[in-house]
Amino acid sequence: MMDFKMKLSQELKPHMGDMTQEEILTSIEIPKNTDMGDFAFPCFRLAKVYRKAPNMIAQELAEKMELSEAFDKVESVGGYLNFFVNKAFFTQKVLEAVITEKSTYGSSDMGVGKNVILEFSSPNIAKPFHIGHIRTTVIGNALYKIYQFLGYNTIAINHLGDYGTQFGKLIVAFKNWGDEETVRANPIPELLKLYVKFHEVAEEQPELEDESRAWFKKLEEGEEEALRLWKWFREVSLDEFNRVYNMLGITFDSYAGESFYSDKIPSVVEMMEQKGILKKSQGAEIVDLEAYGMPPALIRKSDGSSLYITRDIAAAVYRKDTYDFHKNVYVVGSQQILHFQQILKVLELMGFEWAEDCVHVPFGMVSLEEGTISTRKGRVVFLEDVLKQAVEKTKEIINVKNPNIENLETVAEQVGIGAVVFQELSNNRIKDYTFDWDKVLNFEGETGPYVQYTHARASSVLRKAGMELDTSFDASLLNDEVSMMVIKELQIFPEVVQDAHRKNEPSIITRQIIDVAQAFNRFYHDHSILVEDVELKKARLAVVYAVKQVLNNGLSLLGIQAPEKM
Repeated sequence: MMDFKMKLSQELKPHMGDMTQEEILTSIEIPKNTDMGDFAFPCFRLAKVYRKAPNMIAQELAEKMELSEAFDKVESVGGYLNFFVNKAFFTQKVLEAVITEKSTYGSSDMGVGKNVILEFSSPNIAKPFHIGHIRTTVIGNALYKIYQFLGYNTIAINHLGDYGTQFGKLIVAFKNWGDEETVRANPIPELLKLYVKFHEVAEEQPELEDESRAWFKKLEEGEEEALRLWKWFREVSLDEFNRVYNMLGITFDSYAGESFYSDKIPSVVEMMEQKGILKKSQGAEIVDLEAYGMPPALIRKSDGSSLYITRDIAAAVYRKDTYDFHKNVYVVGSQQILHFQQILKVLELMGFEWAEDCVHVPFGMVSLEEGTISTRKGRVVFLEDVLKQAVEKTKEIINVKNPNIENLETVAEQVGIGAVVFQELSNNRIKDYTFDWDKVLNFEGETGPYVQYTHARASSVLRKAGMELDTSFDASLLNDEVSMMVIKELQIFPEVVQDAHRKNEPSIITRQIIDVAQAFNRFYHDHSILVEDVELKKARLAVVYAVKQVLNNGLSLLGIQAPEKM
């Protein structure tokens, strides 16, 4: 599709002195008031080049610029150049692109030949898959899809928390108070009870902490019973997790968790020793990061056991060796910012230039009304319960509004789960928020169900029309303001996708498809579509089709289904 912003930057270039194409492109604005044009360029930066006031520069450029067929006119207002597109030309190019490119509209080949790793979700084995995990899971999945849409070879890694002293604690708890049949009947809730009980009892009997560390050491050394229990805990946990992933439609290319890297740690530690960055400190081994304004990175405990950071460093080295990644993206909560700063600095000190290609994408924390989520205290809301309740709530709404709908179960799952995912992705990822059942299950306003309903409405119009669509429509019939607002929202979709990729921020797409849905619903309200005038009908149906396609593409990138009927 023609990139009108790029086209304008090319037409401006001969008049811009030493400004680069990129600088011109990023300076172009879209006025909020359509009376001020479709694009605007501020001339303030040119004052030094022309040695004149910006308003005089704008006036002179408006008089002498020769515009291509893409633009009708240019006006100077204050220090700005305001450009007005040729509406028929603009509309034809945008709708033509969506109709012909279909599910690839907005995609790109910018990432072809580049491997991008997305590490996300990564729940802890033998612990609940709770509401606190939803952000990493759905943000990571959306980024995976966005990178893939832009041509990258994406690799989704679920870096399971399947190692560490918590397994020593769980083994101690299971041996003291556990029952195998009880755990098999209801794995995660029963393992959670044991984990909570360990911490309650350990407050009175602190020697249990030493016992748990000893069991983890046995696990690292491959002791038979420790290994058997650990494998069992991992197996039953994955069964539980996969139920939720199936509900969300999420798959992974690798489940290589922390344990996978345990035998790769010695070589990484040896590299640190060879680089002379490993130091002894109170019996433990550290990398001193004081010179970089950070506390030391603890690499090995005094008993020789590894830590999160050691395993993460080993994982990064393995991933570079295995995948030769262009980017290694960690979708992990903001409370781990220091952890990743330390990892990247240690990798850099080890001499790995690719350390700068490892990117931490942080997000805000989820808390409950009664306080922070705490597995140790058993204060959690299971993610599976949230998704199931959303589906049930959706069934109730559908039974009232459309009791005769076909495939009730399927639609209720698409809409209910879509509502939860959309709500998670609707705000800037870095914001903290408090989990609220009423908010999650509220389908009114700027929500996933609203966008899905708009998609279903467009689908319904196209079914009723019963016409084959192509690009042979009269774009000049769509020159009214309401139609043009829809076209403009459709036109910026590819740019929005790239912006979401650049900022690792799926909410940019979420907000955009809400804007598309709102613009279309105004169009639907103001214009009869299935009119007798065949040419007008064809033109308006082209808009309907394009909206349906862009909403579908946007929802798909967010990991949300787009129902044909609701």
